Amino acid sequence: MPAGMSVSKRIDQTTGPLAADVPAGFDALGLGDGLVKAVAALGYEEPTPIQREAIPHLLAGRDLIGQAGTGTGKTAAFALPLIDRIDRLVRLPGAASSIRRVPRGLILVPTRELAMQVAEAIHKYSKGTPLTVVPLYGGAPMDQQIRALARGADIAVATPGRALDHLRRGTLKLEAIVAVVLDEADEMLDMGFAEDLEAILSATPATRQTALFAATMAPRIASIAERHLRSPARITIKAEKRAAGTLPQVRQVAYIVSRAQKGHALGRVLEFEDPASAIVFCRTRLEVDELTDTLKAHGYGAQALHGGMEQRQRDRVMQMFRQKKTDVLVATDVAARGLDIDHVSHVINYDIPTAAEVYVHRIGRTGRVGRDGVAITLVDPREQRMLRQIEVLTKQKIEIAPLPTADALRAKRLDLTRTALKDRLTAGDLAHTRALVASLAEDFDLLDIAAAAVAMMHDERESAVEPSAPAVSVRSRHGDEDDHDEGGTPGPMTLLFVGAGHKGGVRPGDLVGAITGEAHITSRQIGNIRVSAGHSLVEVPESLADRIVTALRRTKIRGQSVDVRRQGSETLGARQPASGPRHPH
Repeated sequence: MPAGMSVSKRIDQTTGPLAADVPAGFDALGLGDGLVKAVAALGYEEPTPIQREAIPHLLAGRDLIGQAGTGTGKTAAFALPLIDRIDRLVRLPGAASSIRRVPRGLILVPTRELAMQVAEAIHKYSKGTPLTVVPLYGGAPMDQQIRALARGADIAVATPGRALDHLRRGTLKLEAIVAVVLDEADEMLDMGFAEDLEAILSATPATRQTALFAATMAPRIASIAERHLRSPARITIKAEKRAAGTLPQVRQVAYIVSRAQKGHALGRVLEFEDPASAIVFCRTRLEVDELTDTLKAHGYGAQALHGGMEQRQRDRVMQMFRQKKTDVLVATDVAARGLDIDHVSHVINYDIPTAAEVYVHRIGRTGRVGRDGVAITLVDPREQRMLRQIEVLTKQKIEIAPLPTADALRAKRLDLTRTALKDRLTAGDLAHTRALVASLAEDFDLLDIAAAAVAMMHDERESAVEPSAPAVSVRSRHGDEDDHDEGGTPGPMTLLFVGAGHKGGVRPGDLVGAITGEAHITSRQIGNIRVSAGHSLVEVPESLADRIVTALRRTKIRGQSVDVRRQGSETLGARQPASGPRHPH
């Protein structure tokens, strides 16, 4: 096992040895089939320790105290059983629709950022249900929240202050609440919400189920638990202490980029870093497959590794990676467990891990046996809280850096040219070219001759790789669309409509392959790609649009003839908003 933070579980006498008896998958925890399928569709392979321990107790209706830090998977641990319970409740025969207009579940969190994050996660998990969720937090228009509550919400995610405001106005009804969750209860108390919590809990039915989660169990947490919880199950997810010096000494860098920009950012990073051997970590199988496919389309030697692959496929991929026959491995955490390869130069977190300990495990795969290592993380602005948690755990600062610019990429290529020239000068055996230089020196300055030679060498690199790094597109795990922000080709661009999408099996790589193969252009001339359920949009140079349309109309994509036409002159990147969290956090 690579050097990393291990996670141990201590279960109080009230809980019983669930972990030893329960298999790894979500389907073994007692969740409804629809919810299990929803989680599987998101690509998550197995529950975290807190999820594995908490979900069965919450499904059984028990109150629960969970001691676990940020990033251990708490949100899914309470959200999945809450969704399951309320969904079953509203589907009961004779359940009046009017009763469903008021919340059945209430989740209290300390900050507006966490309220948005939890609400977005619940929205994703409950896609296959009729349930609705509304976030309530300060700093947002009150009238907008009042309208949302009036329309009807099954689950409310709120900060204590704003929940109390709505309660006093009569716009938040708590008489039908069946379950309350206090998330990060210790932080809410530190922020002075003790009286607000008491008032809110007192307004909910005494028969409700209550779950309390906190990173620490200070006496005041125990006091709240004693007053408001009934014979709770107790679960502790405890991080073991790391021995001094076991954290790998690697260069750690984070780039703050929106979800929509991550593909472009990855392209820039790969080109700038030029890794000898890299592992790119994603959260889901779907993302691994899509990212691998698109990286291949852009000329990278990438291979996928995830739990949905057969063992023989995994073995083949690992053998290729060990033998350096592939330079980029795109993997999920579960599939990469036990991975022990010394030559990994870069670990790239395409998604920031859901737990700080997982980050330590990941970066432990680089910087081995005295080699230099680099750990790069792409972080959505809303995920910076997790970055701080990682810094606290590792006691190391992560450098926040701007993405490499086009000028930086040019400078990088000049450095490569300089290195190549030094190597060639050291190797000697230049007699045949010295004669050429000598003849040129009769008419030109030697320094100018050398500069011209370097310019030619550099221009050759520039013609092979455009100054703007290729954008790497990957399908959103929760939406119907692919996007990346910036193309690699200057000049006017236009959109092409392609009448086939991912319902027909079409992926970004299929479109790139068809365009480059039939229209005889390079992949770097193709801009943004967005694949929806029934169609795709591809950004191409205006000057090549007609040629590409004609070529695609003459061919088949994934075995099907498709309608291809101009869509317009607008760009994809400007219209695509960033999407929300994508993991059980």
